[in-house]
Amino acid sequence: MEQDGFGAALRRLREATAPETVGLPAGRRRTRGLRREELGDLAGMSADYVRRLEQGRSHPSAAVVNAVARALRAGRADYEQLCALAGYAAAEGRVPTELGPGATRLLERFADTPVVVYDAAMNAVAANSTFLALEHWDLTGERWEWNVAWRTFCSPLGGFRQSAADASDREAVMVARLRSAVLRYPADAPLADLVDEMRTRSSLFDTLWRAPRPVDAYESNAAFTRSNGETLTLMGNFIAIPGDDLAAVMLTAAPGSADAVKLAEVVGAVDGPAVVKVGHLGPG
Repeated sequence: MEQDGFGAALRRLREATAPETVGLPAGRRRTRGLRREELGDLAGMSADYVRRLEQGRSHPSAAVVNAVARALRAGRADYEQLCALAGYAAAEGRVPTELGPGATRLLERFADTPVVVYDAAMNAVAANSTFLALEHWDLTGERWEWNVAWRTFCSPLGGFRQSAADASDREAVMVARLRSAVLRYPADAPLADLVDEMRTRSSLFDTLWRAPRPVDAYESNAAFTRSNGETLTLMGNFIAIPGDDLAAVMLTAAPGSADAVKLAEVVGAVDGPAVVKVGHLGPG
């Protein structure tokens, strides 16, 4: 890898980027372009790390290259040059939203268990009728009403409640997944719009975006309130579907619990297909 070449190219791009082109006030400045602190803030890294990149003292991962390119709103030629200097292939495309055979089989095989499938941008793309029978997902008419991250940070679901600890883990997982999606799909403008809007609307999301908290695995309890007022407490688990770049959340009740009895009643009353495509898609 041409480490010094990458650092020099990054510095040239930073100094050639007008603040107003990336949404920052121009003001009176002593230096050209963006400050290292500003680039670091936009890219989700420290100013010291930006300095080490520019000085050739750190090896940038593909994710880092994508992050700084997106933060600088680099054109395709500049982005490809950064990738080449760092030794990576440039990423392409947008977030895939096709359900795919893996996700379809999952929904069909667990028709008696609430399951919802999300794309990499956290849009719900499909669910089974058992999940919809929980009746907690109220619709708002917003652009991202079927995006679970948006509904968590900006427009909370009325029929969904978690403890502070469970909510904290869930929020951290969502931020981590969105950060990963942005790095893998830097050309997806709607995804970038979603993240920018969430950072504007939610101070919590913006804080977590700036300083993400790692979570090894996601498993947490939540209370789901149906339209009749009945509440079920269920355990949610993320299940990756790598081939389609999707993920599912499967909800189960503690064996032998009152919630298991309630869930069995919900399942018994379900009269619908195993696979239901939901929502209007935002990013992707």
